[in-house]
Amino acid sequence: MLKAPVLRTIVTCWALLAIVATEGLTQGPPRAAPVVVSPVVAREVTVGQEFVGTVMPLKKATIGSAVDGRVVEYPLNEGDRVAKGEPLAQLLTDTIKLQIAAAEAELELRRQALAELENGTRPEEVEQAKARMLSAEARKNYMKARADRSQKLYDASRAISEEELDEAISSGTEAQQAYLEARAAYDLAVTGPRKEQIAQARAQVAMQQATVEQLKDQLTKHTIVSRFDGYVTAEHTEVGQWVKQGDPVADVVALDEVEVVAYVVEQHVPYVRVGMQVNVEIPAIPGQRFAGVVSEVVPQADVQARTFPVKVRVANQFTDGVPLLKAGMYARVSLPTGKKQMATLVSKDALVLGGPQPMIYVFQGASQNGQSGKVVPVPVEIGVADGRLIQVTGPVKPGQLVVVQGNERLRPGQDVAIQRTIPAVAAGDATSQADAR
Repeated sequence: MLKAPVLRTIVTCWALLAIVATEGLTQGPPRAAPVVVSPVVAREVTVGQEFVGTVMPLKKATIGSAVDGRVVEYPLNEGDRVAKGEPLAQLLTDTIKLQIAAAEAELELRRQALAELENGTRPEEVEQAKARMLSAEARKNYMKARADRSQKLYDASRAISEEELDEAISSGTEAQQAYLEARAAYDLAVTGPRKEQIAQARAQVAMQQATVEQLKDQLTKHTIVSRFDGYVTAEHTEVGQWVKQGDPVADVVALDEVEVVAYVVEQHVPYVRVGMQVNVEIPAIPGQRFAGVVSEVVPQADVQARTFPVKVRVANQFTDGVPLLKAGMYARVSLPTGKKQMATLVSKDALVLGGPQPMIYVFQGASQNGQSGKVVPVPVEIGVADGRLIQVTGPVKPGQLVVVQGNERLRPGQDVAIQRTIPAVAAGDATSQADAR
């Protein structure tokens, strides 16, 4: 005979089973999942295909030293971001600073000499020269009168000797010359320096100024800087190392924009034009496409492969200061390979990726908002992009409705209800439109 606790347990279990069975009988069919759909369209597009490419930096430079010197500062490491003009390394500058100080002192000396010439003779110097001239003139007159008296005495009575006469005449001549010299000095003082002297002084100042600027330029070159915004990718020296002129210091690459270089065969390259907008995919970054612009079609082919380099410029994206697109990454570029033709297009949001082949969900059984139906998965092949639409090849026809929102959670044959229908021209922005509403 069963005990009371056991009986209570059995009764409880039967009660729970009865409740579950009752709920199963009363619950209706599963509710149809709401989705947003967009029609398949037919449009004339340019034929294209994907080409293998490589992400390359927009600029790359091995920055070297312009002068000889010893490295005293090397603040950056590989991977660090540098701005244009930011120092990469600092060389020892004590000696050149002393040379600059001496050259600037010499420059100041020559400037003052030039200023003295340009200002002319001071009034005090003119008065001094005038006084000397008058003194010399007075002595000249005295010595001339003395020589005249000596000549008369000699001619009249030979009261003086011939030697005394010669001495008087010589002294008069000497006084005359001294006066002329003093007068010339006075005239120079009044006239001032010659323009040729001023020009020579100016030239000396200019020469010394050039010497100072040259030394300052050498000082500037002792600080080795980056020539553009970028990232350090290699270090070629260390603190304490002696570098010679031309020795490499660091490699810097610019990654704010990158160039994807693809190689296009000769029969397709005539359809590629500079300025075209194209799509770029990076396999290392799945599920994301990058918009690029053809920046250059190199007119020189690889003679062995018969392929032409095509450069596509792409704006990089950054996360915490780290570039998403890095130099050397593998890429695929969609480029035109022929003339325009009719194609079947769907919104890019209709694609379900991640499986062995891209797939779209085609809606069947309804065509208006609020109506229900089923979805059928259709595998497709992707072609060229046309704005927000993309070419697909497979068992899909223009006018059919495909799911563009909510398709990630669908199962084959699942019941769904049309919540909203978006025109094909706006289907590529279905998510943002839904959020806005």
